[in-house]
Amino acid sequence: MITRRAATAGLAATLIGLSNRTAAQTASPSAAVEGLKGNGPRWTVTARSQPLRLRHDATRDAEIWAFNGELARVFRLKHGADVRLSLTNETALPLSLHFHGMRGPNAMDGVGGLTQKPVAPGESFDYTFTPPDPGTFLIRPCPLGGSAEPTERGLSALLIVEEADPPQVDQDIALLLDDWALSDDGSLALSQPAPAGRLGSFLTLNGKPTPQPIKARPGERIRLRLANACNARAMRLRFDGLKAYVIAVDGQPSSTFEPLKATLPFAPGNRYDLLIDLPTEAGQTGAVTAAIGNGFPLAEITTEGDRREALPDVAPLPPNPKLPDAIRLQDASRKDVVIKGDPKTNAPWTVNGAAGDVSSAPLVKVKRGTPVVLALKNETAFMQPVHLHGHSFRLLHALDDGWEPYWLDTVQVPEGKTIRIAFVADNPGKWLLASTVMERFDAGLWTWIEVT
Repeated sequence: MITRRAATAGLAATLIGLSNRTAAQTASPSAAVEGLKGNGPRWTVTARSQPLRLRHDATRDAEIWAFNGELARVFRLKHGADVRLSLTNETALPLSLHFHGMRGPNAMDGVGGLTQKPVAPGESFDYTFTPPDPGTFLIRPCPLGGSAEPTERGLSALLIVEEADPPQVDQDIALLLDDWALSDDGSLALSQPAPAGRLGSFLTLNGKPTPQPIKARPGERIRLRLANACNARAMRLRFDGLKAYVIAVDGQPSSTFEPLKATLPFAPGNRYDLLIDLPTEAGQTGAVTAAIGNGFPLAEITTEGDRREALPDVAPLPPNPKLPDAIRLQDASRKDVVIKGDPKTNAPWTVNGAAGDVSSAPLVKVKRGTPVVLALKNETAFMQPVHLHGHSFRLLHALDDGWEPYWLDTVQVPEGKTIRIAFVADNPGKWLLASTVMERFDAGLWTWIEVT
């Protein structure tokens, strides 16, 4: 549980506002970069350890890992431009970077041990591809068997691919949530095993203690891009005193809707794009709150200054033309995916009776363009957040008679329940279906599919 002491420390910290305004077995490099336009920014980052005082009252630093010394870095580019990110690994462990939610080329998916050779300490790797979709994407470590520690040390970031014609907003703000397992002195507490997943005791937003202050004029429209980079902490987001409209889920445009009861489920790996119209009077406040205990404010928005002129009504983003209007469920290849495990009894995490293994047969092997339905059966006592690489899927209704009006790449499967997802396997390669709880992922709670 997050402690009262940690919460008090976070609330008392002096914060600065952050507004990010718009302004494989390794595949052959030539194959990976074929067709690149060469018109995107070049980013050179080094992952390395550094001391950081996360909590203002700490007596010791936490040894975090960061890209070029910056926690919660945000990379931005326009849709149609190329990602050209060169990673140098100066940490003590092998690394690879997964662009969570990206439907890009398999060689750039960043699964160390499946789609690329892990980047050893002292070595480098170039991630080069053209994102097919605009959206908000999470960058997380993803070497098989070794993702939990670099994630717990803070090595995550956001990739924002901006629409060619984005909605009119006054601020476009990226918010990356993380939690940290801190000892009383403020150092990282990583020594204890956490087979069910490590829950931190201290929340940060963009690498700073919560709550994050945001100032805006009365009547402004703000776009918030929220992403959960926690190792294991799933929660609900609550919008206190704010009228929020969801415009994208897991990076893909959705039907614009107000969250039911002003809350949203928020598992590790989930992302939401929201439009928030602020009150037209100065001195009004609202908060994005993590519904943990009595609630932990993550971002506090205050109106000040002169009123902004009126804006047009909120409108949905255009649908992604690269995703199918319909999925022919009657033609789908179907497979049950049974998740088992119980750390309390030392029962290992398994999918269909086995831990993840790249040398085993794929869960599903289909030709490109095949519709696929997976029945995710959670036979554990834990909520199981599951992420499909390289594809976006629909959450099916209980009788397979339709689907929810949004796309997902990460879904929570309740304890003892079964849910069904459907997608068109339109991206060739080997793709993980994996837990987003990093300790469970390291312990083998994953499988893979192959699209030929």
